[in-house]
Amino acid sequence: MHPNAINMRLKLLFLIFLFTVTFSVNAQITIVKNGIPKSHIVVNNNNEHNMEAAILLQDFIIRISGTNLQIINNSTPNKGDIAIGFGNIDGLTEDGFRLETKKGILYISSGGDKGAIYGVVTLLENHLGVSYYASNTYTLNKSKTIIIPELNSAENPAFRYRQTQNYAIEEDSIFKYWFRFEKPKEVFANNLWVHTFNDLLPSSKYGATNPEYYSFINGEHRPGRHSQWCLTNPDVFEIVSQKIDSIFKANPDKNIISVSQNDGNNTNCTCPKCKALDEYEGSPSGTIIHFVNKLAERFPDKEISTLAYVYTMHPPKHVKPLPNVNIMLCNIDCTREVPLTDNASGQEFMKALNAWSAISNNIFIWDYGINFDNYVSPFPNFHIIQKNIQIFKEHNATMHFSQTGGVKGGDFSEMRAYIISKLMWNPYLNADSLMRTFLNGYYGAAAPYIYQYEKMLEGALLASKKPLRLYDTPVTHKDGMLNANCLKHYNELFDKAEQAVADDTVLLNRVQLSRLPIQYAELEIARVEGNYNKGIIKSKLLLFNERTSKFGVKTLNEKVYPPAEYCQIYSDRYLSDDIDNLAKDAKIIWITEPYGHYKDLGETALTDGLLGGTSFNESWVGWLGIDGIWVLDLGEEKEISSIEGDFLHHLGAWIFLPSKVTYSTSCDNITYEKFGEESLDEDKNMRIKFVGVKCTAPEKVSARYIKIEAESIKRCPDWHYGIGYDAWFFIDEITVQ
Repeated sequence: MHPNAINMRLKLLFLIFLFTVTFSVNAQITIVKNGIPKSHIVVNNNNEHNMEAAILLQDFIIRISGTNLQIINNSTPNKGDIAIGFGNIDGLTEDGFRLETKKGILYISSGGDKGAIYGVVTLLENHLGVSYYASNTYTLNKSKTIIIPELNSAENPAFRYRQTQNYAIEEDSIFKYWFRFEKPKEVFANNLWVHTFNDLLPSSKYGATNPEYYSFINGEHRPGRHSQWCLTNPDVFEIVSQKIDSIFKANPDKNIISVSQNDGNNTNCTCPKCKALDEYEGSPSGTIIHFVNKLAERFPDKEISTLAYVYTMHPPKHVKPLPNVNIMLCNIDCTREVPLTDNASGQEFMKALNAWSAISNNIFIWDYGINFDNYVSPFPNFHIIQKNIQIFKEHNATMHFSQTGGVKGGDFSEMRAYIISKLMWNPYLNADSLMRTFLNGYYGAAAPYIYQYEKMLEGALLASKKPLRLYDTPVTHKDGMLNANCLKHYNELFDKAEQAVADDTVLLNRVQLSRLPIQYAELEIARVEGNYNKGIIKSKLLLFNERTSKFGVKTLNEKVYPPAEYCQIYSDRYLSDDIDNLAKDAKIIWITEPYGHYKDLGETALTDGLLGGTSFNESWVGWLGIDGIWVLDLGEEKEISSIEGDFLHHLGAWIFLPSKVTYSTSCDNITYEKFGEESLDEDKNMRIKFVGVKCTAPEKVSARYIKIEAESIKRCPDWHYGIGYDAWFFIDEITVQ
């Protein structure tokens, strides 16, 4: 090639490069330079959330640079400005946004609702160096100069509604926006979003005069705050329709309301009409969908949300929900050790999900990542979260609530909310990368040890082949993921984590807060092992009490069980001086046997000297819907002054105290004399309690045999979840002195 031609080509390439660089620089927007504002935030007030987005952006610009950008309402943006609520909205859905630099202006456009807020969050997080991790916990790069790069990106959420539980939502006003969560009251009319039957048709108002409005259960209509409706009763439909109409008129900004069954299992109406319709549809959801479809026709411009929960989980065979009927499908009966596709309980739910998604494009998934009975306990389900959320997205779910144990002190409450928030927005992000990002940002130098702990815990759970249940206890896993060798290694990792951040009080506190579940597990397992060193356990209990108090941990389970109360009961119940129990290892003779597997458990559990905890699935022995009668054979005649039974009160599990307990004694197991009896008042308190029923004789009685008769309430009362169905009672230790 001729030298002149080469020179000309080089000049041309240089001009192209210079133009490209100049164009790129010109596409950038300097909003703050050397601490001086160079931009305004111009807000289109056609959406109430646009101003909130502007204030959020203004706030963080001040935090980054110390400079205040003026907010201007409903003005034409000029070059250099940030325009919120203006710009291209093509392709954006509700909560979606676009970030676009154009002609020297940054446009943050919204697809509706909170789109502008989420656009600001993304700008701050992806382009201005702000990272938010937990309640009032964030990092940022301070700079006196802020330059917005050339941008042209848009995002829409995977789900139009995203909800979880975390203490930060109430503590930190920014947290909910940053993590893109919503509250039911922001979306559902009159905050009616789940278990609303009694709100819409209160049994206290209609039950006495019109019992026929409520479920026909075991031979009669049974009004109650947890009863369901007779859904084929035309009067019920008209009353409820009028109530809903008044609610929507009082809430003109809301377009969805929940008309959904009360909390309770198998409490649906079985009157002849309801039963016939449900049998035709092959599921108790049949009457539900027929009913809410009529409401959807009555309110065609609104959405009617209803539960597919427990007995209504499976869809009807014939009727299909109308497009404006929202199906809130719950997987409460599934275990959590593997994804929903990989165990029997999950596969049963998948059968329901597949069937609902075949007839509806409007599904709300209520997923669970929580141990209701033991919030502050290891719950290693991080390895299944992403796959399950992807399943929901791919099966027509448009709304998603991930119910987690989001209390302070709960198992990785902070990391759980962080990861779930990211995956609810985009289920196809790298979940492991999200975990590492959070750990590094939140725990600093302790992160590698915390990561190793969580991964080891997950592996130990899978290797144990034990299910991870929503009403679980550490005791269930004492031979699996929480065996002695594993606990030793977990504690070594936490020791290293604490040492790594020992000179940083903030990071050390975070590590110690996250260690509480392991400390709680050690305490729970120790009390059932029976061979623990009381001095060592007392010191561990003291440390647990100190740290839960220091960090403000409010409850250990869903029934509000304060840690201080737990520690006091633990000390009194499990660490008190040993007593001489004459019934230790006594033989059990059943007259009315416990329910199912509790018979075999009861052969030893009632006299083994070990007291049960708040979870009914270990140590306790139960009867369902009948009285319990049995005899203790002490082996020989002994002098008896008192007899005491240890009973469990756990209404959430349908476990009631007996109405009366009677103790009798005999020397020959034929002729019995009453030793004492005690009647117990009905207790509606939802707190889990241990109740000792003790009778003392004025003078000692000589006997070999002791008969215990516990009179059950038989059926759940009308104020309870299980209205009209069999009630449990549970007992653990029998103490004879």
